[in-house]
Amino acid sequence: MSYKFPSKEWIESYKDTLNSEKGKPWQEAAKTWEGDFLFVIEPDERLEKGHTFYIDLWHGECRKVDSFEEGEKVPESEFEYKGTYSNWLKVISGELDPIKGILTRKFTLKGSKAKVMRATKAAKELVNSAQNVDTEFF
Repeated sequence: MSYKFPSKEWIESYKDTLNSEKGKPWQEAAKTWEGDFLFVIEPDERLEKGHTFYIDLWHGECRKVDSFEEGEKVPESEFEYKGTYSNWLKVISGELDPIKGILTRKFTLKGSKAKVMRATKAAKELVNSAQNVDTEFF
């Protein structure tokens, strides 16, 4: 079954992937990570309305996820990673490294950049895990 990105079903499948055998590389790389994220998907020519995912990551476990449409109240989080829909497609497909996305200003990061830079392997494995979700793009 494929899941539309972005959707509640997609983020739920992503959580399952992170916590499964397919997520083992991320689990190992993130075993000391503590922090939650808002993944903000900004609209562009391919996506009409913005979308935000909440993801709570703790010592190699994805404890909780949630999905919000543009205009809905989102929870507070330690980090916010924001970019356009087209750039998210590039990250999920492996075309754009998530850290290079920040350095090239295709994405913005709110929160401790130093903490994220110390966890670049975990960030890359987080993206690699997204490639294991059967995804349908708009």
